[in-house]
Amino acid sequence: MRNLVTLLKKSAVGVAFGAALGLFAAMPVAQAFNFPVFGPSYEGQLPRCEAGLPTITTQFWEKERKFWNSPLRITAYGNVHERAFRPRESDNIPRRYCTAEAMVSDGIVRTVHYSIVEDGGIASMGQGVEWCVVGLDRNWAYNPGCLTAQP
Repeated sequence: MRNLVTLLKKSAVGVAFGAALGLFAAMPVAQAFNFPVFGPSYEGQLPRCEAGLPTITTQFWEKERKFWNSPLRITAYGNVHERAFRPRESDNIPRRYCTAEAMVSDGIVRTVHYSIVEDGGIASMGQGVEWCVVGLDRNWAYNPGCLTAQP
């Protein structure tokens, strides 16, 4: 008799669980997850190459100071020019690829390859700048010779 009551309880729980699962599965997915989706609207409106230089100067100094314990800084730029604008398919994130010559505080002029990325800032707000200083890519993020920072 005890086995029969246990069996009925188990089957009642099983039936109730199955019914709840069936009701949940029958719910429309769109109503269960109804929230707006936001994202960048890529318009291809990017500033000129000169607009990325202050960001590179600041980030270079921070990286050298914090991670490499180096006093190096970029003190001046010259020969700033655009290399490419949206060189790949039009559906990609818009980028302006640039190159400049940078005078570093050790007295050596080095080439800087960088790109200005639309909606590439923090949380996709504002312009982002990705850059590499040839000869000072110590963690090899853009190796060899900053090649992957170029178009």
